[in-house]
Amino acid sequence: MRSKIFGLVPFVMAAIACEPSGSPPRDPSGSTATGATLDAPSSVSSTGGDPTASAASSASDAVPVAPPAADAVKKLATGTNAFGLDLYQRLRTTPGNVVISPASIATALSMTWGGARGETAAQMKKALHLDGTPDEIMKTAGQLAQSLEDPSRPITFRIANQLFGEKAYGFEQPFLDKTKAAYGAPLEPMDFRNAPEPARVQINAWVEQQTEKRIKDLIPKDGIKASTRLVLVNAIYFLGDWAVPFEKESTRPAAFSLTPKDKKEVPMMNAVGEYKATQKDGLKVLELPYKGGSMSMLFVLPDKIDGLDAVERSLDAKKLGELGRALTSTRAAVSIPRFEVAPPSSSLAGPLQELGMKDAFALPKADFTGIANPPRADERLFIGDVFHKAFVKVDEKGTEAAAATAVVMEEGAKAPAEPAFTFKADHPFLFVIRDNASGLVLFLGRVTDPSKS
Repeated sequence: MRSKIFGLVPFVMAAIACEPSGSPPRDPSGSTATGATLDAPSSVSSTGGDPTASAASSASDAVPVAPPAADAVKKLATGTNAFGLDLYQRLRTTPGNVVISPASIATALSMTWGGARGETAAQMKKALHLDGTPDEIMKTAGQLAQSLEDPSRPITFRIANQLFGEKAYGFEQPFLDKTKAAYGAPLEPMDFRNAPEPARVQINAWVEQQTEKRIKDLIPKDGIKASTRLVLVNAIYFLGDWAVPFEKESTRPAAFSLTPKDKKEVPMMNAVGEYKATQKDGLKVLELPYKGGSMSMLFVLPDKIDGLDAVERSLDAKKLGELGRALTSTRAAVSIPRFEVAPPSSSLAGPLQELGMKDAFALPKADFTGIANPPRADERLFIGDVFHKAFVKVDEKGTEAAAATAVVMEEGAKAPAEPAFTFKADHPFLFVIRDNASGLVLFLGRVTDPSKS
């Protein structure tokens, strides 16, 4: 039985406490009246350094919750999509193929926002397009995550969250309790102060385990320092089959225009069938649903070979929503290249500050006293960096269900009809993986050269 991996992504936020060089280690017992150090009796239980055990603990700690209210989900998805498109505008100048997960980044930053206070919290709320209180956002996010992970769906979708904290640093117990309850994110004690590099290796190993080893070395060398006090990690893993798979025998080499003058031969998948599509404003949009219909991938193709830049500049959450609502069923001839997009790990610190999250990255302005509130100002938390990495692979492979759908294709062959719509992705295009019920954008990216990752 064959299956295909379409996307997975982890996200790391490093919150760093700045300590003067040569300062003596702080006495954990005097950190804060309400805080909990990880080696104190009130600390959250640990699974040690075994990433598999840590993942199992996270899963076992998850408490079943009621389905989220439709209006609350809509607000959360709308805000997440708006944030994701804003962030993409800051990243699209990066040359080559690009992919991010707005859902993953927003989840980790929302967890962090839950412990922000004052102007720091206000800036983060505005940048993230959050609508509601931290408790409301956390509750809805947790409920939505559980609904997305519904095992009855014929796809695999997993969300994992984990906090890695300095074992001798005091964290606010209410923050730990809320993040664990809403996001299933337990706190793992680490020795950042004395062994930052082994800690980095351990966190990266956890990410590998959560993403079926697709994401390696997420946090780069020196990304964890002796002054690191907390790392918040979110990982999303998605495995899905097309509702109607492409026949491998129909894949053949074809020219892909990198620019109006440069072309490259790539494997192009081909099919004819009933699809939802639209054509407007100088571009075409095609939806390919995954098995079960709960999630789908949208392809956005400009009419002009060199038209992707104009499409990206004009794309925001409102326009993306309008394109989705404009889709109608039609018989179409579809040609899409196989591709795998896996850019290296990147820092989002700069783009996030450009979006208005300035105070979160700077002391003494950063206020995360909801996460930790040490008596000394120079031991307070600020965001040191944000690392993100994503992987998306698209091909024609399917599971056993693909053989069953071949009967449907044969049925279509009994009464052939000329396609009313042609979608030929033979030049740079955008792609979006979304949850159809909520409209939440899980992955967003572009392909400028299918032969490269």
